[in-house]
Amino acid sequence: MARVILGVTGGIAAYKACELCRLLAKAGHEVTPVLTADAERFVTAHTFEALARRESPRELYPHLLEADLLVVAPLSANTLAKLAQGIADNVLTQTALAFRGRVLVAPAMNVRMWEHPATQANAALLTERGVELIGPEEGELAEGETGLGRMTEPEEIFTRCRVLLGDGGPLRGRHVLVSAGGTREPIDAVRFVGNRSSGRMGVAVAEEARRRGASVTLLAANLGVRVPPGIDVVQTPTAGDMAREALARRNETDVVVMTAAVADYRPAEAEEGKRPKSEDDWTVRLEPTQDILRELGESRSNGQILVGFAADTGDAGLVRARAKLERKRADLIVFNDIARAGIGFDAADNEVVLISRDGERAVPRSRKEAIAAVVLDAVEDLL
Repeated sequence: MARVILGVTGGIAAYKACELCRLLAKAGHEVTPVLTADAERFVTAHTFEALARRESPRELYPHLLEADLLVVAPLSANTLAKLAQGIADNVLTQTALAFRGRVLVAPAMNVRMWEHPATQANAALLTERGVELIGPEEGELAEGETGLGRMTEPEEIFTRCRVLLGDGGPLRGRHVLVSAGGTREPIDAVRFVGNRSSGRMGVAVAEEARRRGASVTLLAANLGVRVPPGIDVVQTPTAGDMAREALARRNETDVVVMTAAVADYRPAEAEEGKRPKSEDDWTVRLEPTQDILRELGESRSNGQILVGFAADTGDAGLVRARAKLERKRADLIVFNDIARAGIGFDAADNEVVLISRDGERAVPRSRKEAIAAVVLDAVEDLL
């Protein structure tokens, strides 16, 4: 089986890491616990050694441990900052800095610490470097407050570990098609009609599907974020490009998740060169683009799952999203209110409502990676 380094940092959630250690060891993995001094204020290293049936490293160079996966749960705000900045002042941070394999971290801290711009910047930096964050979750915190900051439950972290270690995944053998980004419809050789979508939400869905064992194709429209390895990327800069590539793949796909902000209109006539600036008014006539989601809904095969996103504003937008479910013949519509500050377009967080024929579920503000996991949980239920 695999070799796993389990890092544990200070915080009341350290006791939950005991269950994660037990689950990993029960699955047959070789678990090496590495605790910070603050972690041992809550749970002793001996407890983890007993659960892992393996002692913490005591050799001269513990940071050179070889393993298939490094998991840090809980990850405190302090250690998160150290990992982001490359500070190696204890055995765990030294191990993380020297480690060359997959890294999964489960942040746990007070909601105000999590929401601080410094913490958000550190989390974003780790994500950009390929570190996977799971959580934090919404709920009651140790100080009696409520908000984002709870460590993800050990069972869910263990499930992620299994996928990262190649133990399989709930979407193994499935082909998932995801669209991401914002299309740009040319007005002339320089200018275009577009939107502010970075593609972060779609990339998070694609990566989550890949983690769950799926074969993933990403239709990328002018992305502003990096695509992790292991995903087949097809460039689709315009609505026409995306329609062509999506419809060409509809019969070979088990799940379609259309997160991209596809332009509803495009210039009826795009000039070949650049239109020079003048004192005259410039009128551009727009025409509707192809309705990709509706065409996919009308022509999909039996058993195929179709998910659409609805970026709209306020209660009226939610009403339109509900109607979209039936009109597009989709299985699930994910509504997000783009009028809300700090979520939606080009933001790290989102807050959505999942709309299906079985009802609705509001998902509170979370990182888009966490939203992606919720969406794919719903997809798995539909499958």
